[in-house]
Amino acid sequence: MNPESRVTSQEIEAARERLDTVRKDVAAVYVGETATIDLLLIAVLSRGHVLLEGVPGIAKTTLVKALASVLGCSVRRIQFTPDLLPADITGTYVLNPREGTFSFRGGPIFANIVLADEINRATAKTQSALLEAMQERQVTIEGERFELPEPFFVLATQNPIDLEGTYALPEAQLDRFVMRVAMTYTKLRDEVAMLKSHGVATPVAKASLAAGELTQFQTLAERIFVEDDLYEYTVRLASFTRSHRDIVLGASPRASLSLLRSAKSRSLLEGRVFLTPDDIRAVAPAVLEHRLILVPELEADAEARTRLVADAIAKVPYRKAVRPT
Repeated sequence: MNPESRVTSQEIEAARERLDTVRKDVAAVYVGETATIDLLLIAVLSRGHVLLEGVPGIAKTTLVKALASVLGCSVRRIQFTPDLLPADITGTYVLNPREGTFSFRGGPIFANIVLADEINRATAKTQSALLEAMQERQVTIEGERFELPEPFFVLATQNPIDLEGTYALPEAQLDRFVMRVAMTYTKLRDEVAMLKSHGVATPVAKASLAAGELTQFQTLAERIFVEDDLYEYTVRLASFTRSHRDIVLGASPRASLSLLRSAKSRSLLEGRVFLTPDDIRAVAPAVLEHRLILVPELEADAEARTRLVADAIAKVPYRKAVRPT
C-alpha cells in the first residue's frame, strides 16, 4: 500500500464515533444481541450482502428496517414465494395506452437495502435475476442494462427449520453473501424488556448517517493497513477448508477476499488503523461457515460447520515473519 494512502488515526476515530452512534440508534429499536448489529455493520462497510438465518418472530425484519433508517438508506422488502417471477424483482416495461409507447417501471430491487424475505422459497429462475444484481450491482431487462443505486445491499432471510416448499440456494449464490448471520431467540432480559415496551410508543429509527457518509466509511475500511503476514494468514485459513477430509467444497478465493474485507471493517469499528489476527478470527465463522459443502454423513449435523471453522482457527497458526533489518 502506498504510504500516502494509509488511513490516519484521526480519520479512524472520527468514523468510529459516528458508527458508535449508528450502533446505539439501531439498538434503541432492535431488542437483541449487539453482536448481530456489529456483524451487519461490518458487512455493510465491506460492501457485502448478508444472509440472516433464524426462526420466525425474532425481529429480523425490524433489525433490517432500523439499520436502513439509521444509515439514511432506502429500503424495499420482497416476500419470496414459489410463484415470484424475475420481473417482480427487477421491474418491466409497461405499455402507455395513450402514447402507444413502453416505459420502464423499476421493481423493488432499485433500493439501497433490499430485504429478501424467505429467499429460499423462490425458484432457480427468480434466484438468477437476484444473483446478477448481487454480483454486478445491475439488472438486465430486454437486453438493456440498468445500474442499481449506490450503496446497494441484499439482506436476505431464511428459516433453517421449515424446509417444506423451499429451494436450496445454489453454491454460486451462497458465495455472494459476504457472511451468514445466525439469529437466535433473545435472552431473557431482552425479551422481558420487549414485553414491557409492548403497547408503548416504540422509538423510531432516524437517520444518523447519509448514504454519502456510508460510502466514505466503506472507502476508509479499504485503506486499513494490513501486514503481508496477515494476507498469508487469511489465505491459510481458507486453504485449510479446501483440504479437510470432511469438506467436499471449501472456501473459495472470493471467500478469502470477503474474510479480509470483513476483518478490515471490524478493525474500523474497533477504532484501529491496522488489521490484527483477532479481527480475522472474529469474523471467520460468519464469513466461512455457509460456504462449506460437507461430506454426506455430516450434512445433517447442524453444528458441523461451526466445529470445522473453529478447528481451522485453532490449528492454523499466525506466524509473524522475521524480516531483515
